[in-house]
Amino acid sequence: MAYPSAAYPDLKGRGILVTGGGSGIGASLVEGFARQGARVAFIDIAEAPSLALVESLTGKTDHAPLFVRADLSDVSATQAAVLKVAEALGTLSVVVNNAGWDDRREIEDITEDYWDKSQAINLKQMFFTAQAAIPFIRAAGGGSIVNFSSISYLLNMGSLPSYTTAKAGIVGLTKSLAGKLGPGNIRVNAVLPGMIVTERQKRLWLTDDGIAAMIDRQCLKRSLDSTDLVGPCLFLASDSSSAITAQTLIVDGGAL
Repeated sequence: MAYPSAAYPDLKGRGILVTGGGSGIGASLVEGFARQGARVAFIDIAEAPSLALVESLTGKTDHAPLFVRADLSDVSATQAAVLKVAEALGTLSVVVNNAGWDDRREIEDITEDYWDKSQAINLKQMFFTAQAAIPFIRAAGGGSIVNFSSISYLLNMGSLPSYTTAKAGIVGLTKSLAGKLGPGNIRVNAVLPGMIVTERQKRLWLTDDGIAAMIDRQCLKRSLDSTDLVGPCLFLASDSSSAITAQTLIVDGGAL
């Protein structure tokens, strides 16, 4: 995996929060921001991979990332975690809402509890993370919120009804927040990844045939990995996108 070579000097020293940053796409985002010289914190519930990520980056970037453990489906825990991040970093101007749960379940097997859990992890926490962070972003003079959605809701995927509902909702949330926060110089955009081949995806869901079928559908004839999301996210977080808000950026190799 190759990280983007582009440099964004305005990100150096800025306070960045990434949710779900302990593994997969989130871990690549944490490393990508850290490589820019940013002060990066991330929230995750999985302790072992998160601590391993911090150890792997300590001494290799200007600032070692800060790991804060929290269950993002718990609103009070989310609020406390964001406060801890802001106090520890001393400033907060970028929030990347990356955390999610792409579990598969057939329609007839979905219970009310399962639906509520999926919405809490995939949609509800994004709002309350942003809500808790907004006062700090305002105090920093403005900034950027990047919400991770997915192209899955555009593909009529039948085995993820709760997940795809949440991912569609993230686009609505993004546009609503952008409209409200724009006058305060806070931009809000969404990134919609396509099939990103991570170790977790390969372990749980992806097959060689499935990967090949998606590559065949894509204009770019290669599999996408987590570092393919770093460049777009850095751009949307930086001043290079200072006039861009309320937008959705699809990163899928041309599958749609």
